[in-house]
Amino acid sequence: MKKNLLSVLILVLLIVNIALTTVMMLSVTGTNKKTAELVTSIATVLNLELYTPGGEAEADVPLEETEAYDMVGITIPLATSSTTNSDGTITNSKQVYIIFSLSLLQNTKNKDYKKLGGTENLDAKKSMILDVVTKVVGSHTLEECQSQEGLERIRTEILKEIKKLLGSDFIYKIGLYDIKFG
Repeated sequence: MKKNLLSVLILVLLIVNIALTTVMMLSVTGTNKKTAELVTSIATVLNLELYTPGGEAEADVPLEETEAYDMVGITIPLATSSTTNSDGTITNSKQVYIIFSLSLLQNTKNKDYKKLGGTENLDAKKSMILDVVTKVVGSHTLEECQSQEGLERIRTEILKEIKKLLGSDFIYKIGLYDIKFG
């Protein structure tokens, strides 16, 4: 008789345990959803702060879907910067040139890539792209080009103008490298 009573007691405790576990899971699941929503909203706000207002966020394109188009040895005269002497007179410094290589990173999965992208299509538009790059970079001074913030601003401006020129966003990032001043 004691074994049956003990078995019944174990069965009752097992049922109570299952009931309490169910109640606990339901309450934790609701709280977990609210916490996940809070974390998502905070991450969204933080992600917005990574970019300048009005600027465009860079696309997150995997490496296997990226094709680079390189333009090597671009030489552009920079805007002359003015310096103020101690007596208040303004003097212009000598003409300075920037020499750099440019890499256009293309998303091969973009809908416009087949008709606008690739080496052949961009070779046909190379002179127009160089004109845009020359106008953007040539409007900046040596001091702007030597600062990291200035280079980021130039990259953003070049990307924006190339997207406007081509009427598409299959080019998602600009790389500047081998930068020299002379």
